[in-house]
Amino acid sequence: MALIGKLFDGPLDLIGDVHGEIEALHHLLSRMGYDAEGRHPEGRRLVFVGDLCDRGPDSPAVLDLVGALVAAGRAQCVLGNHELNILRGSRKEGNGWFFEDNHDRDEGKFLASTDADADRRRHYLAFLGELPIALESPELRVVHACWNETSVQEIKTASVATVADLFTVADDAAEARLASSGLLVTADNEAKHIGDSLRDPDAAMSMLHGMAQVDEVRQMGNPVRVLTSGVERIGEAPFFSSGKWRMVERAAWWNDYRGAVPVVIGHYWRWPVSVDRRAFGKGGKDLFEGVPFDEALGPDRNVYCIDYSVGRRFQERLAGHAFLTRLGALRWPERELVFDRT
Repeated sequence: MALIGKLFDGPLDLIGDVHGEIEALHHLLSRMGYDAEGRHPEGRRLVFVGDLCDRGPDSPAVLDLVGALVAAGRAQCVLGNHELNILRGSRKEGNGWFFEDNHDRDEGKFLASTDADADRRRHYLAFLGELPIALESPELRVVHACWNETSVQEIKTASVATVADLFTVADDAAEARLASSGLLVTADNEAKHIGDSLRDPDAAMSMLHGMAQVDEVRQMGNPVRVLTSGVERIGEAPFFSSGKWRMVERAAWWNDYRGAVPVVIGHYWRWPVSVDRRAFGKGGKDLFEGVPFDEALGPDRNVYCIDYSVGRRFQERLAGHAFLTRLGALRWPERELVFDRT
């Protein structure tokens, strides 16, 4: 298995983060002219940018559909950070559907989400374990969060065979550096001092410098993390996002991208309309502030983020109002955006 795979030739439809929203995916495929088997009358093929699962009502249905399309040669998919969490057995908010003892349900969350049985869990682990971290051709690059040339080369030259092994090797090396530097002790002492305040949005939180440095080293010292969840740097101030106070923030890496080959990504919670991001649990900087939702990014305008926040549609259902989020696709080489709904 190539950890950096070869992208399809020919016309493509690249689909953003789906997050278990099977109905939105069916609508989007239909709007683009695909039949129930994923065939297109013009011979177009599909590429998914990862984060197929979690939060939405039916992650198993999405994985079943995309897995069948990939097996039939009608689609490709790269690994997102949510798939990586499943492979690693890392329990996160929204992925309880995968585990026999659903931690989300125990907390009264995502109660309408469809669970996977034991056979499906084994099947999904096999499917996700075969996904590449990125895809490339001379004309286009596809990765979930970040095309970082240093990290890409580390992955291409790695001596391990699987994503999970590469992740573990890189994480172990980062932890060794942190332990020898004394930063782990500093961060642990900070965590003990603040206790439960770390998950209290109303806490008066100050910057925890040891924890910030540890988080940055863990992120940037692992090439799998960089490609699947992006560049992260120590922030100017702590901010509350997705259930905890954070000391590092996502960086708009595309502002420094000078590669000649365009890149398509998801991951970054772009909004097709103006919203209060905090109402959706998204603190920190808005990396797209002042940039139209349909505009390409970077100094050469050749980075395309196609995550239009459908992963927060579960909150819209709970609130009982019309959907502002969208599932988006980028038609290539036309560079045309299509959404699941108008």
